[in-house]
Amino acid sequence: MKKLIRWSLNRIPRPVLQRLAGIVVPLAGLFYRGRGVECPLCGGRYRRFLPYGYVASRDNALCPRCLSLERHRLLWLYLTRETDLRRTLPRLLHIAPEVCIMRHLKPLYAKHPERYVTADLESPLADLHFDVQRIPLDDASFDVVVCNHLLEHVADDRQALRELHRILRPGGWGILLSPVERDYERTYEDDTIVDPAERTRIFGQYDHRRIYGADYADRLREAGFEAADIDYAAALPASERTRYALPDDHIYVVYRH
Repeated sequence: MKKLIRWSLNRIPRPVLQRLAGIVVPLAGLFYRGRGVECPLCGGRYRRFLPYGYVASRDNALCPRCLSLERHRLLWLYLTRETDLRRTLPRLLHIAPEVCIMRHLKPLYAKHPERYVTADLESPLADLHFDVQRIPLDDASFDVVVCNHLLEHVADDRQALRELHRILRPGGWGILLSPVERDYERTYEDDTIVDPAERTRIFGQYDHRRIYGADYADRLREAGFEAADIDYAAALPASERTRYALPDDHIYVVYRH
């Protein structure tokens, strides 16, 4: 299973993979039925989650029912427990929308569909298609921005952050998650590395351009945001961390003055 998933991630174009995954992965989940773990997004229960990873597969990572990964489960717990998003329905821009989260938010906004906008460069699931470095939306046009594991792919992430700051209204907030190696004092990037195999070796994935370090929150602040680095998983009971198979990732919340 690990080899099959790794081969698919590295060989099948992402738009095709996004369509196939919703059919193929739940079928694989039939062999993982059990009570060891539970997905907080869909309620699915399994002996363990499926493995997942482009290079080194992570055990207990992918929910077969809704396709959530560890970071999605952590993000959903934060959104539902620590924010009033589901009650107030702020005007929300969801960039690179994850299927598992989008499936909850679209019905939530069913009576106000104009207040929930999804966007991606190429995903067939998104409402809008654009490069996050040049967002074709008005200044201060959204109350909330959610952007999860995208900035490590972007050529000029500082420009992308300035654009996200521009379209967020004063008083608005967002969650901008990226993979962060906190053992790195500073972000490592090298634009001369263009070979996909070499990028995979150095950055961990063929389409990654950098490894964010402990200065990630500072980079968010450079764009004009106030940024909070929250070790949210550590604040949860150990039983929940195990049951939901949560990562050690931090939640990065930004605010615009």
